[in-house]
Amino acid sequence: MADYRLTYFDIDGGRAEPIRIALHAAGIEYEDRRLSFPAFGETRQQFRFTCVPVLEIDGAQITQSDALSRYAGKLAGLYPDDPMQALYCDEAMGAVEDLTFHIGSTMRLQGEELRAARTRLVEGWLPIYLRGLGEMLERRGGKYFADDRLTVADLKVSGLTGWLSHGALDHIPSDLVTRVAPGLVEHADRIAREPQVAAYYAARSRMAS
Repeated sequence: MADYRLTYFDIDGGRAEPIRIALHAAGIEYEDRRLSFPAFGETRQQFRFTCVPVLEIDGAQITQSDALSRYAGKLAGLYPDDPMQALYCDEAMGAVEDLTFHIGSTMRLQGEELRAARTRLVEGWLPIYLRGLGEMLERRGGKYFADDRLTVADLKVSGLTGWLSHGALDHIPSDLVTRVAPGLVEHADRIAREPQVAAYYAARSRMAS
């Protein structure tokens, strides 16, 4: 069996979370290597494109979070076989990546510069992408983004919803998703109760205790 090591920041959530959940759902043992932000700064030159997540398979580095999510999703049965359903899945994941890029561009700002940049996001890209994701969810019936079942797209979008709703980002109202695309909040609550997702976090809790 292949040897897997997934490297990402020492946080629950973010770009690596769909990969972690899918690998767990697939029953694949892997090293969950979590770096502090200072440690990442010291080691980032080791990684292709100097960014994470990185999945090492038998020592070979593989990058790009959506590619890794699709790979892990296929191993776990959480990625569609049908090309059209796969397209729906990819569309949702790509939209999250686009929005994450816009948010990420503000991460190193401080003070008034940060407030102004985040205000522009709240008045611009954030509602555009949240409404778009809400429309994509409704297009598929309101429960899942593709294939009428849990896929890695649901994991990725629900992670974004949680990130924006937990008040972790200064100057971005924690009720923004509820006001702009309430269906995404209901979706995130539903995904958290999915057996594969609940099993992953139960295992995480056991490891932490």
